[in-house]
Amino acid sequence: MSVQHAPVQHVSDQSAPQPVFTDPARRPDVLLRVRRAPGQEPSAWWFVGAFVGFSGAVTALLSFIPG
Repeated sequence: MSVQHAPVQHVSDQSAPQPVFTDPARRPDVLLRVRRAPGQEPSAWWFVGAFVGFSGAVTALLSFIPG
């Protein structure tokens, strides 16, 4: 698996090269960031529902363990 590095901009008055990012969502330290248009973001209730559903599923599965 190869790693793709950001382009480097060389500036004469600085000793270390500074990376140039044209799109902040494509930075190498950001894995799953997705930019959406305004008004297209998912509602926070989806995450609340996912948490409640996952917690309920774990609780149901743990109820099968005797003890």
